[in-house]
Amino acid sequence: MTIKKYQSFAEFYPFYLSQHQNRTCRRLHFIGSSLILLLIFYCINYSHWQGLWFIPVIGYGFAWLGHFIFEKNKPATFTYPVYSFIGDWVMFADILTRKIKF
Repeated sequence: MTIKKYQSFAEFYPFYLSQHQNRTCRRLHFIGSSLILLLIFYCINYSHWQGLWFIPVIGYGFAWLGHFIFEKNKPATFTYPVYSFIGDWVMFADILTRKIKF
């Protein structure tokens, strides 16, 4: 199998969205990202730096649950880790601004 090499994030993002067509998968991504922001705020506010270790568990846990159970595909982060990370936050913003259905 040949892996497509994207030259830019703008070129990658439509592919990223095609991997997130299931509404429950998108919701799980959104919930995970929201919890990450809350955790970061909490850790900074209360100087609880050890809590930051849970960021990848929360972020990847919710996202991968959405992919493996609901979307039934392989997360893009396995092949495109940087673009996928950026895509998570762009999709989060697009959901917040209602460009993408929650």
